[in-house]
Order: sequence, then C-alpha cells, then structure tokens
Amino acid sequence: MAKIDFGGVVETVIMREEFPLDRAREVLKDEVVAVLGYGVQGPAQSLNMRDNGINVIIGQREGDKVTWDKAVADGWVPGKTLFGLEEAADRGTIIQYLVSDAAQMMTWPRIKPHLKAGDALYFSHGFSIVYGDQTGVVPPDFVDVIMVAPKGSGTSVRANFLAGSGINSSYAVHQNATGRAEERTIALGIAIGSGYLFPTTFENEVHSDLTGERGILMGALAGVMEAQYNLLRAHGHSPSEAFNETVEELTQSLIRLVDKNGMDWMYANCSTTAQRGALDWLPRFRDAVAPVFDELYASVVSGEETRIVLEANNAPDYRARLEDELRAMRESEMWRAGAAVRSLRPDSWNH
Repeated sequence: MAKIDFGGVVETVIMREEFPLDRAREVLKDEVVAVLGYGVQGPAQSLNMRDNGINVIIGQREGDKVTWDKAVADGWVPGKTLFGLEEAADRGTIIQYLVSDAAQMMTWPRIKPHLKAGDALYFSHGFSIVYGDQTGVVPPDFVDVIMVAPKGSGTSVRANFLAGSGINSSYAVHQNATGRAEERTIALGIAIGSGYLFPTTFENEVHSDLTGERGILMGALAGVMEAQYNLLRAHGHSPSEAFNETVEELTQSLIRLVDKNGMDWMYANCSTTAQRGALDWLPRFRDAVAPVFDELYASVVSGEETRIVLEANNAPDYRARLEDELRAMRESEMWRAGAAVRSLRPDSWNH
C-alpha cells in the first residue's frame, strides 16, 4: 500500500502495481460474480471484469426489455451468463447489487433469501446500507458486505478502461463474515479497472457522494451557470456570448487546464486581468455558498435527502415528471444556445 501526501495529509492508497490483475484473478478464481442490474454501473463493471478474465454473470429483470436486450447485445447469453435477478443471486458467490438505490429497496425482499453463508454482498454506493432504516436493506451476518465506488459514471468507468487508464475508486468493508472481505474487495476494485483505490467507510462515501452530486458536481454547477447566463442576457448580451462566457470556455478550455496541473496552474496560464479578478472574487463566492453547503450536508447526514429520493422514485408518475424537468432544462434558452454552440465546434466540421 502506497503512502501518498494529499495536501499535507498522508493517506494510504492501493495502486495497480501493488495489487496486479494476476493477483486479483487468483483471489477471484473460485468466485461467480453476479452483477444485478444493467443500467448505469452494471454494464461497465461487468464488461471490464469479463475482459479481465473474471467469471461474471448478469442478473436483470426479464420484463425490462430495454436493459435485457442491451445485455444480450453486449454478449451475455440467456440461460448461460444472463438470468433473472433471483436466479443470478442464487448462482453467485459475490453479488454486486448495482440496481438503482430505489430498486434495491424494492427488490431486497426477493434477493435476501438467495444469499448463502460466505457470499459477499457488494455495493458501489453506501446508500442502502447507511440508510437501512429507510430502505430495509439489512444484510444477514453470514455474508461479507463490501463496496467499491468508482469516482465517475459507468460510461467513464468503461471508457477509461478501454483507454487503459482506469478510474479512481474508493473501497470499504462494512461486514467481514469470512475474514477475506478486504482481499475480495480490493481484487474486485482492480478487476473493474480502478486506477487506484482509497479506503473509506460506507457512511463517508454516501455522505460525500450525495453532497457532491447536489453540490459542485451537478446541482451547484448547473445553478451558478444559470445565474451567470441569466445575468448576462438581462444586460443585453447575446445567447451565444452568454453561453460561451458561462459554459463553453469552462468545459472546452479552463477545466482542462485544472485537470492537467491544478487550479493554480490554470490561473497562471490565464491573463493577468483574469487572475486578479478571480483571486479577488473567489472568497466572496466561497463565503456566499458556505451556508448552503452546511445546510446541504446536514440534510444528507440526517437522512432527509434519502427520504426525498426514495419518495420521489416510488411515485407512480416519477419517470414522467423527471422527463418534464429534464425537458425544461433541455429546452431552456441557455441549453438550446449550448446545442447551437456545440454544433459549431471545429471537431464537427468533419462530419
């Protein structure tokens, strides 16, 4: 395990060089990894493991024709490597529970009876375990309860794997019934293609994940973009100009500089006018949003955010209302302007 200095705090991480794929294969050689769910993380993790020589089967609700057909198209064979949820759980020794959080709550009564002594119940999110009082997901004491949580979407997990880079993941052991839970967890993390693995707990993972999604990764980012775009439009700037100054320059230029060498390096590679203004306004934005983040984190830890998610997902008209909300975003002037701007990018001129 490597000791890495993260900004003055030394953490232990596991690199692929320290726990190579051959070792992961050895740990998992007698396991049948049953991946339940073929929606977001399921395809990426299962295909990566299959490509890495792990014995993988898929469990998917047969009535869900879209995802069932997608699994077949990806080479999973009904009756051989593709089964219904319950049969896959029964056949597996490691059950990767990768259906959605709301679906975990709904399907748990059907999955729990198929868990056998010595099995491992694997998650990629701490949601159902940490908020078990709401979800009802309380595993029996004779199984390992483990987690590998990739720090990216399933699309990124697969794309990075195919590019040879991998994606970073956190990992945790919640229950060690066999005495081998940590070794199994790390082996699975390597098998799904993680770039490196860092330890966490189920609680810390779900608290940080729910905060990040509602905060800077999605909710806050979209919110501040809308605020700036609307301000510029209100002061007479064109949609093209407002979108370019709000979104396009960030996604196509500046964030790539941050990714390459950090925020200070991005600042150093911008004009002195941009540097000075950004440094002056940074603390004002930080201090303005800090109370919102405090409120958000408290809502996550209390379980209120979980309650909202489960209640919404269990509503019979949820998918219709979700599509209405996403359509409103898609059809807003800002994102219609974005579609037009994207169509004008140089890489589209060759198509």
